[in-house]
Parts: sequence; C-alpha cells; structure tokens
Amino acid sequence: MLTTACVALSSSLASLAFVAGYGLARARWRLLALPEGRRSDEATFTTLHIAAMAAPALRTGLNRDSARRAVRHLRTLLGTQAVAITSTEAALAWEGPCTDDVLTYARATLAAGRAQVFAGEPHGAVVVPLTVDGTVVGTLAAFDDEVSAALVRTVTEVARWVSGQLELADLDASRQRALEAEMRALRAQISPHFVYNALTTIASFVRTNPKRARELLLDFADFSRYALRRAHDFTTLADELTCVDRYLLLERARFGDKLRFSMQVAPEVLPVPVPFLCLQPLVENAIKHGMRGRGGTGEVRVVVRDAGPEAHITVEDDGAGMDPECARRMLDEDPAREGSGIGLANVDLRMRQIYGDGYGLVVETALGAGTKVRLRVPKTTVCSL
Repeated sequence: MLTTACVALSSSLASLAFVAGYGLARARWRLLALPEGRRSDEATFTTLHIAAMAAPALRTGLNRDSARRAVRHLRTLLGTQAVAITSTEAALAWEGPCTDDVLTYARATLAAGRAQVFAGEPHGAVVVPLTVDGTVVGTLAAFDDEVSAALVRTVTEVARWVSGQLELADLDASRQRALEAEMRALRAQISPHFVYNALTTIASFVRTNPKRARELLLDFADFSRYALRRAHDFTTLADELTCVDRYLLLERARFGDKLRFSMQVAPEVLPVPVPFLCLQPLVENAIKHGMRGRGGTGEVRVVVRDAGPEAHITVEDDGAGMDPECARRMLDEDPAREGSGIGLANVDLRMRQIYGDGYGLVVETALGAGTKVRLRVPKTTVCSL
C-alpha cells in the first residue's frame, strides 16, 4: 500500500511539473511584466496552488459531488474553454461550454482505452481515461478552440494526476474498511470474554447468596445494555468508566475484601470520546497481575487527568510486577491469536490504529514494583459517536 501511494505521488509531481511548463507557455503574455527569472517560479506556484485546491475533492473518490467541486479548478489548471469529468456511464460535472457529444466522446475513449482527439465545432476535444489500480473508472475531457500536441500532452498529464488522487482516495477507503473490520473483530473478541468472567462470578453466588446473585445479575444487565446498544466503535469516557465500575463490582464480589480499588477522575474529561471498551481490559489485566505475589490481595487504581488537548489515563496495580521484556512481549503478541485473551495487545493495537503510533500504551513495570499502564486520548470529536 505504501509503495503504491509513493508511486502515485511521484507520478503526480511529474505530471504537475509538465503542466507548469505548459501553463508558462500559455500564460506568457500575463507573465511578461515579471522579471524573467521569476516567470517559471510564478507558473509553478500557480499550478501547484490550483492543484491543491482540486485535490481535497478528488481524494474523496470519483462521484458527482467530488467532480463538481474539482472541475472548475481543473479548467483553470488547463486554461481551456471547457472541461468535463465523466464516469464510465454518465457525465458527472462540467465547467464551460461543453458540447452534447461529451458522453459519446467518453464512450469512444473508454472503448479505446487511451487518449483520443475529436474534431468538432466550435471546439475540439481531448479525452483521456482516468484509472484506479489499472481499472478505467471515467474520463477527463478538455474542449478548446485549437487542439495542439501540447494540449494533448497536458490533458494527459493532468489526467494522470487526477488518477493518482483517485488512487490515493481508494487506498484511504481500503485502509478505513480494514480498520473498521479489525475493530469489529477485536470488539467481538472482548465481549464474550467479559461475559464468561461475569457469569462465572455470578454463578458462585446462586446457591450461597441468591439475593447477591440477583444484584450482580442486574449489574451485568447494565453492562450488557451498554455493550449491545453501541452502534459504533466509540463511546464517551463517562460511559466507559461506568462500564469499568460495573466490572469492578463483579470482580469485587468474586474476590471480596482481598481486592481494593479506587477511581480518581477529572470531571472535565468525562465527555471525551474514547474507543469502545478500551479501559476494561486494562483493569482486568491489573486485577490479574495485581492479585499475584501478595498473598492473593491487591489494589487497583484508575486515574484520569485533564492534560490540555488530551486526557491522560493510568491503570496501576501494586502486584508483583514483571520483567519489562515480558511486558514488551505482551504488547507484541497477536490479539487475534486463540487463547491470547483481550489484554494489553488488543487495546494497544486499537489505539495505534485510531490515533497513530504515538498513542500506543506505555507500560511501566519491574519485578516487585507493580505495573502501571498509561494511555493518552486526544480530545477530538469523533463523528461516529
């Protein structure tokens, strides 16, 4: 994917370099007032500026809206009487006095699979295929009074640049689909694990303390309602902490006074959007390791601080700790591997996929010193909430 993106970018730069030269030739009368050494620079700057204005629309893919927003910039870039963008089936957008033959020209170009020149009145046309990953997805058509060899070359280069932007859009969409599929798989991995632990805890009270079992079932029902109602992969920090609270109540019922826990939360960060079920696995890991090496007792502390543009979260236990190399291996293991549980690797992977590698988990631990897991969450608005 990275190689493809680099190829598309290199192709785009080469295309724009030629277009800048062509633009200098066509606009020479406008540049005569400039010192000779600045004319080429001015044409290059203008070309790059216009391309930058068209790029955001094209990076959303080829459709009527993106074509409509990009076509006027492409006409300015080419300096022709008119420009049209088509898909393989319809004319998507045009700017200037295009002829009614644009779709006929496009179909002929699609059938030929290469650039075509058409004579016509009052304007001739140059039509070039647009491709994504080797597949023709549409055409770029330019209409002008005189169809020269330089115009054919320029339209071809602009079409290559447009194709590069569409290819990058396709890569973005593929990456997003892969991320969404990965997150759905990780979420499906988390929920059954928690269900198993919760029901096992509740089952231990069914005969000895039915009333307590009923209360725990209600706590578990609250968690289930939270988990199953989420249509997206994000929630608020407030809801996530409520989920953690329900989990801790279930675990406290299991371990009794042997498990101590505390939560310290800055109210300002409660509305911050966070990945769904990003904290419960960390608390589960803290309980798992915190109860070791201290006679079966342990304390878990959750601290959430306001840190300007970010929320800083720590989950700490006072257990036996571990060798730092062991912690590194836990982060590196495959979260999808059967039997690997939900643990640190799962949350670390999702945080890095969503926010970037700089937002992975940080684990501070040593033998006999407990374990502290830190994560940072930007205070960004997530559209999927």
